[in-house]
Parts: sequence; C-alpha cells; structure tokens
Amino acid sequence: QVQLVESGGGLVQPGGSLKLSCAASESTFEIYNMAWYRQAPGKQRELVATMTSGGSTNYADSVKGRFTISRDNAKAMVYLQMSSLKPEDTAVYICNAHRMLFNLNYDYWGQGTQVTVSL
Repeated sequence: QVQLVESGGGLVQPGGSLKLSCAASESTFEIYNMAWYRQAPGKQRELVATMTSGGSTNYADSVKGRFTISRDNAKAMVYLQMSSLKPEDTAVYICNAHRMLFNLNYDYWGQGTQVTVSL
C-alpha cells in the first residue's frame, strides 16, 4: 500500500508562494497517477491538480496559471508549487495516489498539510 506524507504547508501572505511536497513510500511510484486535493472548512473536498504517470497535468480552473504540479519519480515525490496565493486558497491540502486495475480504483491518501493565506 502506498504511504503518503505531505509537508510544506504554513502561513503565507496573499500574493505569496508556497511549495508543498508529498513523499511516497512505494517502489512502483512511477505507475501511479498523482493528485492534490484541498478541503476548506465548510466546503467539500476539491480536486486541485493532477499528474498522470505519463506526465500529463490538469488543474482546477480556480488555480490554473497559479499552481504547478510536478513529480520526481526517482525520489518518489510529488510537488505542488503555489503562486499568487489568495485567501480562498486556504485549506488542508491532501496528496493522493491513484491507479486503476481491472476496473477497480485504488486510492491512497496522505494526512494533509494546512495552507493558510492571510495577512
């Protein structure tokens, strides 16, 4: 089973930047599709960014142009570079690993890291 541990969250001012990291304990990390989700108080979990095992990316409209997802398969790491942060970006950011096998979905989740955008 994939173990995921996020880090890099914290307090940042509006307009600032922050880079989140997610470390995976999985020898076959490169076969997984990776994603970042976020969940703010009173809101449901939102898909922020994805990167497939092949390197294709996708972003929520709300973060497009501001956030960048990347991965380092050699280090079994996935990152989320966040720029031009807004107060509405405040949330717990959660790392996700996913793959589909024989029409079954396999999803693994980290514990999350808090990002607070405030003056």
